[in-house]
Order: sequence, then C-alpha cells, then structure tokens
Amino acid sequence: MSLPSDKTHELKQIVRNHLLKVDIHGKIREVLAETVREDQGGGQRAVSETDFIHALQCRGVIDDAMKDLHFVQEVPTDTGRGSPSKPACHFIDKDLSPLRKTNIDPTRRNLYLQVLGGKAFLEHLQEPEPLPGHVCSTYTLYLHFRNQRFRSKPVPCACEPALMGGFLLEIRRDSMGEGCKMLDASTMLSICDPVHIVLIRTDTSSETTLVSSYFLDWRTILSSLNGRTCIAVELMGVGRECKVPVGVLTVSLELYPPLTETLSVDVITTQQSLERQRTVEKERLFLLYAKQWWREFLEIRPSHQSKMVKIFAQDENGVNRPVCSYVRVIRTGRLLESPRQAARFVSLLAHEKALVVGGGGKQEQWCTLMAFLCRGKGDCEDHATLLCSLLLGFGLDAYVCVGTKVKGGAHTWVLTRGTDGSITFWESLTAHRYLHQAIDPDAPPVEPQPKPSSLYRTVGCVFNHQTFLANCQPCDSVDLCVFDFQNQSRWKAMSEEALKSVCAPGSTTSLAPLPPLCAPSVEPAAASNQLELEIRSLVSQHRKDLELATVWDDHLCYLLASAVSAYELERCTGISCGNEEFQDAVRRAVPDGHTFKGFPIHFLHRNARRAFTTCLRSQFCQEIVCCRGDHVRLAVRVRVFAYPESACAVWIMFACKYRSVL
Repeated sequence: MSLPSDKTHELKQIVRNHLLKVDIHGKIREVLAETVREDQGGGQRAVSETDFIHALQCRGVIDDAMKDLHFVQEVPTDTGRGSPSKPACHFIDKDLSPLRKTNIDPTRRNLYLQVLGGKAFLEHLQEPEPLPGHVCSTYTLYLHFRNQRFRSKPVPCACEPALMGGFLLEIRRDSMGEGCKMLDASTMLSICDPVHIVLIRTDTSSETTLVSSYFLDWRTILSSLNGRTCIAVELMGVGRECKVPVGVLTVSLELYPPLTETLSVDVITTQQSLERQRTVEKERLFLLYAKQWWREFLEIRPSHQSKMVKIFAQDENGVNRPVCSYVRVIRTGRLLESPRQAARFVSLLAHEKALVVGGGGKQEQWCTLMAFLCRGKGDCEDHATLLCSLLLGFGLDAYVCVGTKVKGGAHTWVLTRGTDGSITFWESLTAHRYLHQAIDPDAPPVEPQPKPSSLYRTVGCVFNHQTFLANCQPCDSVDLCVFDFQNQSRWKAMSEEALKSVCAPGSTTSLAPLPPLCAPSVEPAAASNQLELEIRSLVSQHRKDLELATVWDDHLCYLLASAVSAYELERCTGISCGNEEFQDAVRRAVPDGHTFKGFPIHFLHRNARRAFTTCLRSQFCQEIVCCRGDHVRLAVRVRVFAYPESACAVWIMFACKYRSVL
C-alpha cells in the first residue's frame, strides 16, 4: 500500500531525525575505518559493499539504529461523520519524550518542543564529572504553555548538561466552541502566550535553587517551510544576576500537522513589534498615572513618604511590574477543597529570602507563580500573593497587605473582609488566622479595648488583582487601623481602569501566563512507609552506637497514627480534635507502673537523615531515642500528607514506654 506524498515526506523526516540522533554517520565512519585497517593488514584487496554491510551487521550498528524506532499502527474507525482518519504512524523518541507511543490527534495543532542539550554552563567548568552511582547536584527543566505543564528528567550539573526532553504542546484557542478547531498560521500568530521555561538546580541535600526563568516566543516556527526550526536559547540568571548568562539550550520546534501555508518572517516580526509597542505604551501611561497618583497621596500628609506603599515590584528577571499583576484568581478544581486547606498548602512551601552576594540588605525578588511553584519555596511576598489568589478563587474578598511585623521587619500577609465587616488576617507562612479588632483611640479611658492578637505592627497599602489602596489614616498602626475601604478619607484608591489596562489577563504581553497547579505526585502511604523504615533504621543505629538494645512496640506505633492525624487536621482547620481518643488508647496500652513519653515534630521534606538530625537537637526527643531503663519499648510513626505541587506535610512522632524504677 502506497502512502500519500505528505506522509512519505513525514516518514522520511522521522527516519532522518532518528539517524541523526543516534549519530549513524559517526558509527559508519568508525566501522569503515576499522574494516579498511583489517583488510590492509591481510592484503591490498579493496573493500566491497557486501563486506562493509556485513561489518555493520556484525557490530550491531543496524540493530542499534532500528531498536528504538517504534511505529504505532492504528485502524481507522468509521464514525459515520466523514471525519478524516488518523495518521497511520507517528514516531515519538522514547528517550526524549515523556509520551511513549503517543497517538496525536491530527485534527488539532501541536507544537513538539525538543530540548537537545545544554552548553556553556560555565559555573561548572572546573567541576569533575560525577562518578557513577554517586549523589550529585542536578538540573531540571520545567515548561508551561497555555495551561499545560511539563518537567524533564533531572540530569547531573555540568558545563554541558545532558538536558534533553521532548514536550508535546497543544495549541488551541481559549474561546468557547473554538478550542477543538484546527488553527491556521494567522490564528496562531495572534496567540502571544510564550513557553515559560524554568531551570531549577537541586543539590545533594535536596535544596532547590532557581537558576533561570525564560519566556520563549515560539511563533518563529510559523515561517519555517518544513515546519521545523532549531534555535539556541540563552538563559540568563535571576535577581541581581539577571544580566549574566548562565548557559545555552539548544531547542528544536516542530509543528504537527505541518502548515500548508506559512507566514513570512516580516509578518511575524511586525506582529511582535506591534505587540511590544502596545505593551510599552500601556505601561508608559500607567507609570505616568502612578506618578500623579503618588504626588496626590503625598499632598494629603507629608508623613506619607515613610509609609510602605508598594506600587511596583521586581520579578526574578529584574522586570518592574505593578504589584496587582502578581495576584490572579486561581481555582484549583478538586486539588484543594477549602480556603483553610489552601492556606495550609501555601504554608508548606518553604520560606527563603532571595540570596544576596555581599552586604546591602534584602534583595527584592517577587517571583512569577511558575518560578515559585517549580522552586517550591520563596519569600513572604510569593506566599502572600499565592494565598490571596487562592482565596479569591474560593470567593473571598481577599487582599495582600504590605507593612511591617512587630519586630519592625518588612512583611506581607493576607486580609479577608467578611460580609458582616469582620476583618481576618491570614499569615501565609504559617496558615495562622487572626481576627482583627481595631482600637478606638477616642474611646473613654474606662472603656475596655481589644488586645492586639496579630503579629503585625503597621500597614501601608493593600491590593489584589483589581484594587490598590494606600493607607492615608493619620497613624498606620495595624491596631488602630480601620479597614473601611469605601471611606476615601482613610484609603486612597487607584483607578480600577488604570490597573486593568496593565494587570488584567491578556492586557499586555509582558504579563507572565498563569500556570495551573499540579496534582500531588507523592503516594502518601508508600512514602510514609518508606520514611518510617528509614527513621527506624537510624534510631536503631544510634542506639547501637550508645550500646543500647532496641525493641519496637508495633502496637504502640500504630496508636501514634491517630495523634499525627489530629495534628495535621488542627493545622488545616484550626480545630483540635481526636486527642481524647488517643490519650485513652495510650492509657490502655501502657501498663501500670510504666511511663509513657511522646514527641511529635513536623517537617516540609522527606529526607530521613536530615529529619533525624534535627530531632536529636531536641532534649525531649533525645530522652526518648536514648531512653535507658527496665523493659524499654520504642515506637515511631511517620505520616506524609500530600498536597498539590508535591508539597508534603511530614509528621514524625517518637514515643517510648518503660517501667519506672524508684
């Protein structure tokens, strides 16, 4: 059966790309050189084509080239609607793509982005190659494109890291009724969403570092005659190193199905130029408005100059963005079920300030959401903007507050307003909630005043995705502040139209696209069992070093499960429950004349050795792990609670019981 001409060309291209990947030309040259040397050693007879093919077969070159080439045969089904049949074959390199033997829908447009390797990562120029089997730092690539997220396999850090991966990105319209249509070149040109590439380094202790955040404009592929192009992507650093290159990625782009009509390079360049001009003009007009608004704010009271009114903030690439653009309405489907569970999830993302080389104080770096989620940790601003976005998704009237803590340090947190006028503060780093009750400075001295319950001292401004309000009350103390945002004498608001022009989704091309949250990849039961076995082994070894025997009480271990479950429930809901049942069960399990001790501790990681080292720093844990006495029985229970983005709440509870000796 003959194939159509376009399928024949596609099949030839597939085979050609595969042969280039396996370096078939280099292998042929090696075999040819060896064959010529062998024949010259035995005489001057010329090497025939038959001899050369036999040599290729003997050395397995042909078998190696064919074994990774897979074709999937599909039987076209008659739907009765006259729909075109799917392609007879499609090749996906199993080493470079997370999809194996994937059948691509030919009625939809797809972009196959292939990372072919990295080079010029000069930070690792002097480092030796990692030995096989040894733990080393790794690089991992993360991609986001129009509600689709991907991740590459981690590879050892090197000057030329083997960063390779194939990612199939579906290109579709977001409008209702057009999501399944095949897009032509002109329609795709109007889709300005970039491919967000984030590079993360993970060291040997599982600590992550944001290396680079890059926005790739993929639309250059629309001018390629064969539907494929290869480009070099120069990755820049982050923060104060955003102007310093960190390395280069070789990226191949391929459209499937190929375009029947391509666009000229001039058309693409003109479109990109118009988008940039439109963005620059909107940002220029907003900057002029912000300057005028700030002058008016200072005219109200000269002391406003010292208030923490944050209008712009720098992202990881050193780009100044309005703070309102860092907040979006995020709905998570069934990944998170309540606002308090969302607060718990955000608090499980580790808190770490941006690194500063040398002195000079804190470095400002408000990360884009994709970079924050991939890194799995960030500063208080990253946590607060994410929590505010999630609470807005749950229908709450939420705002990010910018101010200071009781000890005087700059801080951000989240505020929600109830329909009854109640004000609740949410600490995004801990998931703690505080009900705010303002102190009336004009009240009679004998009238009782509410006691301060929160950790915050001053508030300069509040904002969300469409509102920005500066505190223009005489005193910016949180305890005295009245959060009546409709009162213009207390809060000065920015124009919502001005904010919408630069902060609304799709308003400018400089806005980072909003990624979806990923479901947890950790299987809680398996992770809990594995970590518990590792902790048990470490405890036994530690006691062995102290010349102490270790006897485990499995029944007591099981009883501890209800305690750690209650601890996590309390962190999520703020309600303590289940302790009565646990205490009653322990009383039954501990005989008369015996003493029971327990020590729970909470972690954000699953590294057993790091956790055990931290536990031993506590005197209470030391007393349990190193317990000496009569009839000593030990117990440990580990419970891993999985949340989106592979965030984990890890609870470890140590316990022992022993006979009391007078």
